[in-house]
Amino acid sequence: MKFYKYQGAGNDFVLLDQRENTYIKRGDVSLIKTICDRRFGIGADGLMLLQLKEGYDFEMIYFNSDGNESSMCGNGGRCIAAFAQRLGIIRSEGKFIAIDGEHDVIVNDSGEYVELKMKDVNQIELLLGDFLLDTGSPHYVQFVENLEEVDIYSAGKAIRNSDRFLKEGVNVNFVENENNTLRIGTYERGVEAETLACGTGVTAAALAFQKYNNRAMPSIKVTAKGGDLEVKSEMNNDGFKNIWLCGPAKFVFEGVYILRDK
Repeated sequence: MKFYKYQGAGNDFVLLDQRENTYIKRGDVSLIKTICDRRFGIGADGLMLLQLKEGYDFEMIYFNSDGNESSMCGNGGRCIAAFAQRLGIIRSEGKFIAIDGEHDVIVNDSGEYVELKMKDVNQIELLLGDFLLDTGSPHYVQFVENLEEVDIYSAGKAIRNSDRFLKEGVNVNFVENENNTLRIGTYERGVEAETLACGTGVTAAALAFQKYNNRAMPSIKVTAKGGDLEVKSEMNNDGFKNIWLCGPAKFVFEGVYILRDK
């Protein structure tokens, strides 16, 4: 099975081209978990399948590193767009379908910078000063004074496993504002650990920041531990539209993984 490894701001993924052959199916939880394992497999935050879908350039199917199919992954969406350009499926622009709906993409000539249009966000819940919103995946956003002092793993795990979120899970983001540039640390459900970046989390942080300040900001820079991203959006009374997640999406390496009995 030929695979490709990509990363977007340190968020890394195994990608498979399944247009002609089916290597991985929904339900192959143990196999996907092993492939994503950093000691016994290739190692990744998640695995994505690129498949044919009528009416679209391709379909994106995303699995977390625990082997379970998950909701939308923003950095994954940008990486699979770069992958599609590498395969010759798209050139500078394209449209694909994912679990949360359709997404437009713009890829630069080098294939290493991708702008991904995200779903509209029409509802943001306020929870004791924190924010809960769905940007393709559910996110809890908490603004902090000093991000370096936050134990992302312990604090994120506690919120993710609290009574309200225990069953379905939630991604937890801790965000610090530095002169209208955000710094972020994210605990991801499914990975059940801190990741170097989370695209839907970066998007959630940028939108929550505008709500927090009651001020539209058409472009917000967000620095994750794995790199810098940008969120562009239009704010309206009910929420946000025309949301774009922009940043690097880089090919790392390719290889062959030997499939044994599942």
